[in-house]
Amino acid sequence: MLGMIRNSLFGSVETWPWQVLSKGGKEDVSYEERDCEGGKFATVEVTDKPVDEALREAMPKVMKYVGGTNDKGIGMGMTVPISFAVFPDKDGSLQKKLKVWFRIPNAFQSSPPVPSDNSIKIEERDSITVYSMQFGGYAKEADYIARAAQLRTALEGTASYKSDIYFCTGYDPPMKPYGRRNEVWLVKT
Repeated sequence: MLGMIRNSLFGSVETWPWQVLSKGGKEDVSYEERDCEGGKFATVEVTDKPVDEALREAMPKVMKYVGGTNDKGIGMGMTVPISFAVFPDKDGSLQKKLKVWFRIPNAFQSSPPVPSDNSIKIEERDSITVYSMQFGGYAKEADYIARAAQLRTALEGTASYKSDIYFCTGYDPPMKPYGRRNEVWLVKT
């Protein structure tokens, strides 16, 4: 079962459409300013759990939906990155709440299949402009917090962004051990 889902999932991968507006950097931090297209997203929100644990609960739900657990019984293919919103407290630590945003592939944007799992919502989102910084490895909560802090420092005095939310993104299936790509996205205001 999982093998089947996995093959159909990662068979076709499309990238969430965006445009690079500018590139910047400071010391060892480089970042891009990007305009990310809006559209329809499958979302799952998990509260009252630390980020890493919440992700372990939310991600399989989204993957099953994309893999065919929906009213049409169809596998839709992957879009990358998969992003999830986190909600920092004043001290930079993350609240026990996250929201996964999976952009529905273009072929299904106009009429997304209805999720069989009612904890998955289909939401329309406007385009957003973000400051994005890339890093490798298997990213955990602590990595995202550290990278977000680095990016904030690099942007200091030159950019304004939301302080109460940012996005963490991943591009790779869990079984890819090397050359992994993750990003933190601060949302421009």
